Amino acid sequence: MTQRPTAAPDPAPASSGGPSGPAAPSVGPPRRISGAVWAALGIVYVVWGSTYLGIRIAVETLPPFLSAGMRFSAAGLILLAVIAAREGVGALKVSRRQLGSAVLVGVLLLVGGNGLVVLAETGIPSGLAALLIAVVPAWVVVFKALTGERPGVRGLAGVLLGLAGLAVLMLPGISGEVRTSGVVLVVVGTLMWSVGSFSSSRLPMPGNPFTASAYEMIAGGVGGFGVALARGEQHGFDVSAVSGRSWTALGYLVVFGSLIAFTAYAWLLHTAPISLVATYAYVNPVVAVALGSLVLDEALTWPIVLGGAIVVAGVWLIVSTERRT
Repeated sequence: MTQRPTAAPDPAPASSGGPSGPAAPSVGPPRRISGAVWAALGIVYVVWGSTYLGIRIAVETLPPFLSAGMRFSAAGLILLAVIAAREGVGALKVSRRQLGSAVLVGVLLLVGGNGLVVLAETGIPSGLAALLIAVVPAWVVVFKALTGERPGVRGLAGVLLGLAGLAVLMLPGISGEVRTSGVVLVVVGTLMWSVGSFSSSRLPMPGNPFTASAYEMIAGGVGGFGVALARGEQHGFDVSAVSGRSWTALGYLVVFGSLIAFTAYAWLLHTAPISLVATYAYVNPVVAVALGSLVLDEALTWPIVLGGAIVVAGVWLIVSTERRT
């Protein structure tokens, strides 16, 4: 998983515009979609879809949580500097409660959610990880239902399809084709990401979405370093043994995955119809699977193809339902 502004976390953006980000645009007369909007949407489609590939390459020679700590610490500090330069230091000021909420959400999303996915990708294909992660919108609908927000028929159908697809996607782990532990790690990661996403719209987050995400990334980076130290990833780690390929992938994740795509997405929330922006939720997994197959020659087994198609169909139902409300 890659960092997204918490105004519209991994599930359907229309459902979660909370205090950490801009609200969904008001409904009005149809407007022309500009070339800039399509360009920004293309960045979100391709870059976020490619981050799973980037993670898989980075952990070839970099310890998983150490690489995640470096990625999010660097991205968060760069974003803080950009905010201070463009809007002034005052834009970084938040209350103690807002800072605490941002730290909690950052730890859930980036240490629990993203961190477990990074760890899992040391042993499972990037495309499979992306498809397992695509079920996040279904978990969020389940959490909403537990708090009294009953889903409609289409939303419920989407949840059932998503969970059915998840069951199919877990078959490679059950059959021994991939590490079962890796599959389980991703599923646990999706639950933690969903909790963080669900909580972000119910906590007193910083009003500026960029500031909120910067603090979340720094918290995630520090947390990543903490887990890396607890796991002993620093023992035997030799910087000179890290391949240029892994450093390049890490740099790509920092600059493109956590900064450029994030900025494009935040801008889209203010500029484009939310129904159009929401389509990233079922395009990203397809991009990830395609890149994993083309670049890393990851096998497209029948559970991955069938389970992925079922999950994407479920996500489409959920997103289309949320954007109608």
